[in-house]
Amino acid sequence: MPLAVGETDYAIEQTPDGRRLIVRRAVEAPVDVVWDVLTDTVRWSEWGPSITAVELTARRGSSHSVRRTAVESPDRYISAGSRGRVRALGAVWLPFEITSCKNYRWTWRVARVPATGHFVETHPAGSVVGFELPPLAAGYVPVCRRACARIAALAES
Repeated sequence: MPLAVGETDYAIEQTPDGRRLIVRRAVEAPVDVVWDVLTDTVRWSEWGPSITAVELTARRGSSHSVRRTAVESPDRYISAGSRGRVRALGAVWLPFEITSCKNYRWTWRVARVPATGHFVETHPAGSVVGFELPPLAAGYVPVCRRACARIAALAES
């Protein structure tokens, strides 16, 4: 039985990256609308409780290396190979690289460490947004639940 709109759950499941703790929420918005919120770096600080700013650098293989804030960047939407840095908790800047971005799923490395996976799936009432965490990162579940709720609010407005 699918999640009811507004409902959030979590479970251990197999993902393309192995067994992960999945946090998901049903959203009353189309998949493409939720995907837009999830991949637009301008919006990351709106839904990511631990992210307060984003800067992008040129994509891998590009000859440009100028830093720009996400708002100024023509590449504000991520794709595989996007690089930049995020400011975590308003204090520390950490480098990131998007390692995969296809089929409504993206993953990244933050400070060279594999971090959360992000995905959007179809749902009878719209879509489901979710995060994939290594099982040892269970303490991050409340942060992901809050992020799911914020993404839903942004996508549904």
